[in-house]
Amino acid sequence: MTDTQPKPSSLERALAVVTEVRAGEGIAALLLALNVCLILTASLILKPVRDGLILSMGPSGAEYKSYVGAAIAASLVFAVPAYARYADRVPKLRLVVSVTLFFASHLLLFSLAHSVPALSSKLGIVFYLWHGIFNMMIVAQFWALANDLYSVEEGKRLFPLVGIGQTVGAFLGSLVAALLVRIFENYTLMLVSAALLLASAALGSVVYRLRKKVAPEHAVAEKPAADRAGAFELLRSDRYLGLIAAFTVVFTLVNTNGEFMLSKLFVGVARELADQGAIAKGEIGQYISEQYADFYLITNTLTVLLQTLVVSRLVKRGGVKAALLVLPVIALGDALSVAILPVLGVLRIGKILENSSDYSFNNTARNMLWLPTSTEAKYKAKQAVDSFCVRFGDVTSAGFVLLLSATMGLGVRVFAVLNLVLTGVWLWLVLAISRENERRAAAQAVIEQAPG
Repeated sequence: MTDTQPKPSSLERALAVVTEVRAGEGIAALLLALNVCLILTASLILKPVRDGLILSMGPSGAEYKSYVGAAIAASLVFAVPAYARYADRVPKLRLVVSVTLFFASHLLLFSLAHSVPALSSKLGIVFYLWHGIFNMMIVAQFWALANDLYSVEEGKRLFPLVGIGQTVGAFLGSLVAALLVRIFENYTLMLVSAALLLASAALGSVVYRLRKKVAPEHAVAEKPAADRAGAFELLRSDRYLGLIAAFTVVFTLVNTNGEFMLSKLFVGVARELADQGAIAKGEIGQYISEQYADFYLITNTLTVLLQTLVVSRLVKRGGVKAALLVLPVIALGDALSVAILPVLGVLRIGKILENSSDYSFNNTARNMLWLPTSTEAKYKAKQAVDSFCVRFGDVTSAGFVLLLSATMGLGVRVFAVLNLVLTGVWLWLVLAISRENERRAAAQAVIEQAPG
């Protein structure tokens, strides 16, 4: 009896070092990984730029950075419903391409605006606000398309491979930023990021058409959404989506508290060096940008290793739940360590471990949670969760900064203790979500395997 089942190509067999890739899946998955690589490279190039611009706006730069989170969340209250309405009216491929080009055009405007004195003094806050919206919406949109093009079974196998593109993009963005921030001014890097977004928009169209040819049953991106329910309405009406939203708020709150602690200690060290004459006071912003560039580079190097060698194997053996549990366990240890010894060296190591686990294990598992959901949930509810809920976590963190740091004058040790409590809630949410995900994935698998 002749085996008519197509065999994997040499490329697809080579990808087995990461995960199982079946015949006909390799090229599209790799190009999808390249697409998200371009997006993350563009975003990570801008990260030290945004941090340097806002933290150099005086002694309260770290506080400004936290407070802008509230403005981002308020903006998303309007941006997410507007995105959902646009998603209802246009094919999903057009949605993805047009929104990407929309954000790319803004970087050109920022690059031009810095030469206008009346605008340049406030661009640190405005750019941080813009980046907070852009960074979350553009990545959520990419993963919505990826979820749309793959079944539950395919996504569980291939998302670790696609996720490598995201981690490599973060690594490349950090590397490029670490090199170029010492050569070019911040606004030149904005133009580099804009060019990468243009390339991503073009590549997204290519990937969609390849995937449509191989698996036309998943090519739903040509159709406007049938369900016109709003993004937030979907979260309220579905317990599973509501749990994901709550989980996102809590883990973001823990992470943002940690970022505030890190920023506070970075600024403290930089100003101490300036007082000692080791650096000029006018170079504080540039020094902080360089330190953050190095921090992101180390973090994302570790992320690439974890994503390539560990994530798919952990998911295969322990499922989505095991991948979701890695980060809160590390965050628990990080918070405990800083509560005992609140110094930059301890926190910097802890945040490197925490962030690299977030970008690998947590990121891949969070995107897998959307595989057994509807098309409308993937584009609209996911956008609300990955943008608004993340920023709502930032707002909550800003409230704690205002109360505990600015008003009461308390230090990073108090934030570490707060994170200990929040991580307990986080662990409970992971267990609740995992149970519902397993139930829905099993039901979806039955539907996908049914004839016709």
